[in-house]
Amino acid sequence: MRKLTYLLILIYSLSSIHLMSKENTIILKIKYGEVIIELFPDKAPNHVKRFKELANKGQYDNVVFHRVIEGFMAQTGDVKFGNTNSADFNLSLAGTGGSDLPNLKAEFSDVAHTRGVLSAARSADPNSANSQFFICFESAPHLDRQYSAFGKVIKGMEFIDMIKKGDPNSGAVSDPDKIISLRSK
Repeated sequence: MRKLTYLLILIYSLSSIHLMSKENTIILKIKYGEVIIELFPDKAPNHVKRFKELANKGQYDNVVFHRVIEGFMAQTGDVKFGNTNSADFNLSLAGTGGSDLPNLKAEFSDVAHTRGVLSAARSADPNSANSQFFICFESAPHLDRQYSAFGKVIKGMEFIDMIKKGDPNSGAVSDPDKIISLRSK
């Protein structure tokens, strides 16, 4: 009987872990392929909550990667000016907008900005993140504890590498790739 109880506890624990991990998995579809992202709610709970909220409402769909710097990062997420299907779409303003929700307070953590890490894009004010985010192509230790890292690509980074790069100085992309869809798994 005791062995059966332990077995049931083990099965319950493993199924709970699976459900929690699935709840914090996002699928990003771009023209090159499907990218699987694991979110870190224990490190940046408010950023994860906002990201999932906007993603599951479809607000990231058709949003361009407006700033992409070779060897550094790909930035997207301007749901106001960066959505190619919106009346407000303006590539020259992409990167200056956000959602209608209030800005987020910084959630700096020990998550290093290594290859594949997702982090909140913001202005010079650490508490100005809203909807924009970037994905690191390579390690960027100068961003550690300066930006709110909230997830990491766990599959499909080769597709992120294919995103059209921008101007070497500014990262501005004249004919940018875009998000096809972004949803919780």
